[in-house]
Amino acid sequence: MPALNRVQLIGNLGRDPETRFTPKGNKVCKFSLAVNRRWTSREGESREATDWFNVEAWGRLGEICQEYLGKGRLVFVEGRLQTDHYEQAGEKRYITKVVASQVQILDRRADESEPVVPPVAEDEEFPF
Repeated sequence: MPALNRVQLIGNLGRDPETRFTPKGNKVCKFSLAVNRRWTSREGESREATDWFNVEAWGRLGEICQEYLGKGRLVFVEGRLQTDHYEQAGEKRYITKVVASQVQILDRRADESEPVVPPVAEDEEFPF
């Protein structure tokens, strides 16, 4: 039976990326992404809501994210959803995140003449 786990998001970084190392020495870059939704209510009022996503980028992609991304940057993120679980006060808790396979910067900083498109090989291996 075929299966598909793929997510595509366009949004703004909610905070600067943070890079950490796993106990095995793998590099992971984490950041939050705010995606705005707009719609018109039945009463004709314009409404807006923001959905927040936790994103992880591993290896070379994580290094590029750490170097080029910052709070407020507009980015396209493609990847897969992953749900992890942990225990807190004897209660099992779950957290769902996006594990990025591709990140593309969509805006320009004031000091950039053209959008930054860092090179990333699509066949690069990620520990997932």
